Amino acid sequence: MGLAKTEIFTDLQNEIALFAKVFSHPARVAIIQHLFNLNACVCGDLVNEIGLAQPTISQHLKELKNLGLIKGNVEGTSVCYCIDENNWIKMKTLMGKFLNQNISKTNCC
Repeated sequence: MGLAKTEIFTDLQNEIALFAKVFSHPARVAIIQHLFNLNACVCGDLVNEIGLAQPTISQHLKELKNLGLIKGNVEGTSVCYCIDENNWIKMKTLMGKFLNQNISKTNCC
């Protein structure tokens, strides 16, 4: 597979694409939904809740954390995760503006 050539796109376009990446895998969607449903930090029950292996869950958590949508605190030997409220609001605003664009009424197609 070739390089994404992200440097030819605007910062806004790259940011929208990164946020959209969160929703490109159902495991990440399930993790986010679980965090919202609990409305608390989750320390270790994601493997049982999501039904995937620990390394797979860890990789998805890493993706979510790298994008800033979740944050984690070390508690003993485990890391507890929760939604990063500020970044979630930022993502919702950015994606909302993008998705709420009006389609121009032209004689196309």
